[in-house]
Amino acid sequence: MQTRPTVRMDRLTTVSVTGVLTAAMAFSMLQLFVLGALGPRIVPDLGMSTTRLGLTTTMGFGTAALLSPLAGRAVDLLGPRRCLIALLQIVAVALGLIAAAPGYAILLLAVALGGIPQALANPATNKAIVAVIAPTDRAGVTGTKQSGVQLGAIAAGLPLTALAASAGWRPAVWVAAGIALLIALWVWRTLPADPPRQSPQGSGVDDGQQQRGTDSVVRWLALYSVFLGAAMASINTYLALFGERRLGLGAAAAGTLVAVLGVAGIAGRIGWARIAGNPSAAVVLPAGLAAGSAVAALLLAAAPLVDGLVWVAVIAVGIFGMAGNAVSMVLVIQRSAPGRAGRNSALVSAGFFAGFAAGPPLFGATVPSIGYSSGWLVVAAEFVVAATVAALWALRDRASGDRSPA
Repeated sequence: MQTRPTVRMDRLTTVSVTGVLTAAMAFSMLQLFVLGALGPRIVPDLGMSTTRLGLTTTMGFGTAALLSPLAGRAVDLLGPRRCLIALLQIVAVALGLIAAAPGYAILLLAVALGGIPQALANPATNKAIVAVIAPTDRAGVTGTKQSGVQLGAIAAGLPLTALAASAGWRPAVWVAAGIALLIALWVWRTLPADPPRQSPQGSGVDDGQQQRGTDSVVRWLALYSVFLGAAMASINTYLALFGERRLGLGAAAAGTLVAVLGVAGIAGRIGWARIAGNPSAAVVLPAGLAAGSAVAALLLAAAPLVDGLVWVAVIAVGIFGMAGNAVSMVLVIQRSAPGRAGRNSALVSAGFFAGFAAGPPLFGATVPSIGYSSGWLVVAAEFVVAATVAALWALRDRASGDRSPA
C-alpha cells in the first residue's frame, strides 16, 4: 500500500528534513538579500539610483503577496516536494538573471520572478511538515525552518559579500544560483514522493466543520500579519540608516545592528515556536509577541536619548517581532486539515508580504517630515494594532472553543 498521505520518519531523517526545509526558506528570498548586500557594487555597475534599488523590495514582496493564494493552491494540488524543487529552480533562474543583468529592467524582472519562490516557501515547507513530521515535533521544526530566512540574510551579508570582494559580484551571484540547484537535488533525495494529486477540499461533514473553524483562524492571522509585516519591514529597511544618521554610529556599527537583529530573530523564532507547540499557548502568543514588539519600537524611539538603548531595542525586536510570523505558521499547521495546509499558509503569508510591501514606503515617506523617533512611534502603533487583532481573535477562539486538531 503506497497511498498513505503521511510518512513518519526516524529522528535522523527528521533532522535532515529540517535542514532541507531551512535551506529552502533561506534561498526563497535570497535574491532580495543579494541585492541588499551587494547593492553598493551593483548600483554603480549598472548605473542605477539607490531609489530604484529600493523599489526592488516593494516589487518582490508585492509580487509574492499577489501570487500567494495561487501558490497555496498549487502546493495542495501538487505536493510539497514538487513545489520545493520548482521553488529552488526558479531561485536559480532569478539569481542567474541578476548575475547576467545588463541593466535595471532585467534586474526588476529577476526580482518579480523571485516573488514566486517567496510565495511558495511557507505553503510548501508547512505542507512538508504536516506530511512527514510527527505532531510532537512540528512546532520545533517550524521555528527552525522559519529561521532560515535570517540565515539567508547572513549568507548574503558574509560569504557572498566576501566572494564578491575577491571575484566580483556577478561570479558571486552565479555561485549562489548553482547552490540553489544543489539544494533542489537535496530536496529530491530527502523528501518522500508526493502522493497522487488530490482536491484540497474536505471529504465530509467533519472536514467541513473543521475547515470553517480554520478559515476563521486564517482570516484573523492574515489581518494580524499585515500590520506585523508593515512594522517589521520598516525596521528591517531603515534600522541601519537610523543608527548611522540619527545615532551617529559608524557604518560598521550600524550594519552590526542589522546582524544583531537577525541573530535575535533566529533565537526568537526557534524558542517561541517551540512554546507554541502547546495549542493553548499558541492562541495567546501572537498578541503577546506583538505587544512586546510595540514596547521594543518605543525603545527605538527613545534610543537617541539614552546611550546604548538601541541595542536593547534591537534585541527585543528580534526576539518578539520576528517570532510573530513563525508562531502564525505553527497555528496554521495546528488548525489545518492536511489537504488545506498549503492554501491556508499561503493566505497568511499573503498578508505578511502585503505588509512588507506597504510598510517601508509609508515609513520612508513620513520620516523626512516627522523624524525617526516619531516614525518609530508609527511602527509601535502598527504593532499595537496587530496585538489588538490577535487578542480579539484569542478571546473569540476561547469563547467558541472552535479548534481543529493538528
